[in-house]
Amino acid sequence: MNSQPVKSELWRRVYSRVLKYWKALALGMLFLVGVAASQPLLAILMKPLLDGGFNGQNPDYVWKIPLAIVGIFLVRGAFNFLSDYLMAWSANHVLADLRREMFDRLLRLPDGYFKRMGSSVLLNRFVVDATNVMQLATEVITVLVRETLIVISLACVLFYLSWKLTLIALVAFPLSTFIMRAIARRIRRINRETITMNGELTRVVSEAIDGQRVIKLFSGYAHEEERFLHINGRLRRFAMRNTVAGAASAPITQAIAAVALAVVVSTALGQSGANQITVGGFAAFVTAMLQMLDPLKRLANVASPMQRMLVSAESVFALVDEEPERDDGVRQLPRPARGHIEFERVSHRFPDAGRDTLEQISFTVEPGQTVAFIGRSGSGKTTLVSMLPRFALPTAGSIRVDGIPIDELTLTSLRDAISLVSQDVVLFDDTIAANVSYGANTEPSEAAIRQALADANLLEFVDSLPRGMHSQVGENAARLSGGQRQRLAIARALIKDAPILILDEATSALDNESERQVQASLERLMAGRTTLVIAHRLTTVQNADRIIVLDQGRIVEQGSHADLLAAEGLYATLYKMQFSEAA
Repeated sequence: MNSQPVKSELWRRVYSRVLKYWKALALGMLFLVGVAASQPLLAILMKPLLDGGFNGQNPDYVWKIPLAIVGIFLVRGAFNFLSDYLMAWSANHVLADLRREMFDRLLRLPDGYFKRMGSSVLLNRFVVDATNVMQLATEVITVLVRETLIVISLACVLFYLSWKLTLIALVAFPLSTFIMRAIARRIRRINRETITMNGELTRVVSEAIDGQRVIKLFSGYAHEEERFLHINGRLRRFAMRNTVAGAASAPITQAIAAVALAVVVSTALGQSGANQITVGGFAAFVTAMLQMLDPLKRLANVASPMQRMLVSAESVFALVDEEPERDDGVRQLPRPARGHIEFERVSHRFPDAGRDTLEQISFTVEPGQTVAFIGRSGSGKTTLVSMLPRFALPTAGSIRVDGIPIDELTLTSLRDAISLVSQDVVLFDDTIAANVSYGANTEPSEAAIRQALADANLLEFVDSLPRGMHSQVGENAARLSGGQRQRLAIARALIKDAPILILDEATSALDNESERQVQASLERLMAGRTTLVIAHRLTTVQNADRIIVLDQGRIVEQGSHADLLAAEGLYATLYKMQFSEAA
C-alpha cells in the first residue's frame, strides 16, 4: 500500500479529533495570526529608524520607536501565551477522549487478542503513544501555522522592500524542501523502531517487578541486566540516530540560507551604488531575512515530531481499529435462568493449529448438577469450559443454555448467568467490599457483603482488619494470602448469585488447610447451581454428579467416581497415580 494515502488518512483521523474542539482551536489560531503579524514589524521599523532617526530629521522617533518596540514584544508575548494555552487545552481534552476511546475498545476485545498482545505493548500505547499523538499534533500544527504565517508575512515585507533581492533568496526553498523530505522519511523509520523498543522496555521492567522474588532466589540478576541493557542500548542508538537526523536538518537549511544571504548582500551592495536601495531599506531587508531563519529552522525541525506523531498514531489506531468481540445475539435468557447446558458435537481449533483442540464433544448438564472435567495437561479442559461464556468460539457444533444457542444470546445476558472462580484470582486494587460487590446487578448492602464473606469463611479475618471490609487489598491483592484471595473470589461469586458456576482449578495452588477452608466455601457456593469443575486433584471431584474424562481433545470416559474406578480406564490410572504420589 502506498505510504502517502496511509499518511493522509492518519492526518485526517488525528485532526478530525482535534477539530472537535474547533472553537478553542480557532481562537488559538487567531492569536497565532497575531504572533505572525507582529514578527515583521521590527524589520519594518528599521527603515525609518536608520533613514529618519539617526540623521535627526524626526526627533520624535527617539521615544516613538522604543515604545513601539516594547509594545510589539508585549503584544507578541501575550498572543504567544494565549495561543499556547488554548492549544494545550485542546490537546489535553483530545488526549482524554482518545484514551477513553482506546479503553472502551480494550474492554470489548476478544479474549484471544490479549493472548496475542503483551500487556507491555498495550500499556505503552496508553501511556506513551497516545500522549505523543496529541502533544505532537498540537505542536506540529502550532509550528506549521505560526512559522508558515511568519515566513509569509516576512516574505511580503521582503517583496515590498526589494522584489529582485527576494527572488534571489527564494531560490533556496526548493533545495531545502527536497532535503527535508529525505530526512523526514529516515526519521519516521527510526521512530517506528523506537516505539517497538519502548514496548519491549516496558515488558522487561514489568517482568522484573513482577518476578523480583524469582530473580533474587535464582540469581537472575545478570540475565535480567543483560536483557535490559540490550534494549536500553538499542533505544539509545535509535535516539541518537533520530537526533542526528533531526539536528542535521537545521544546519543544512541554514547553510543554504547563508549562501542565499551572501548572494543577496552582494547584489544589494551593487544596488546601493546605483542608488536603488537606501541604508535603511537594506537594513530592513537583512533584518527581515535574518528573522526568517528561525521560523525556517523550526519548520525544518518539525519533521521529527511530525514523524513521531504519525508512527504513534499508527500504534494508537491499530488498537482502536481492532475488531471487538462478536455480539450478534438478540435473545435474552429468562430470569432466573435454569442453568441447563448442552454441548452438541462441538469442535475447536486455534488459528494456524495443525489439529483440533477439541473434537466432537457432546454432553448435557441438568440444572443444579455438578460435572467435573479431568484429563492430562493439554487435553482441552480449559478451552472446553471457556467456550461456555464465549471466551473461545467453537469451530463446529453448538452450545445451548436453557435450550437457546449461546450465539443467539447477547453477551451480557449470557455472562450475567455465569460466575467464575479460577486458580488465577483477579482482584482489583480497591477495598474488600468493592471487590466482593464487583459485578453485582445492584449495589449490595453491607449486610449482604458480610453474609457473602461469612459464607466464604472470610468474615473473621476481615473483621480483624483495622478498617474491616473497607480495607484495601493492594495491587494484585498482595496483602492477602492465596487462600484468602480464593475465598474473596468465592464471596464475589456468591454476591453475583448466577445460576451457572465455573470452577477452574480453584484449589490446586493451596496448602491442605487453605484447601479445606476454600472447599467448604465452595460447597456453599455450589449448592443449587449448575457447576462445571476443572480439577487436577481428583480427590476434589469425587462427589461430582458426573466426571468427564478428556484425552487429546476427545471424551474417552464419563460417569461417577465409583463407575470410572471400576472401569479401570484412564481415570482409574490417573487416580492411582495421584494416590501413590500422595502416599
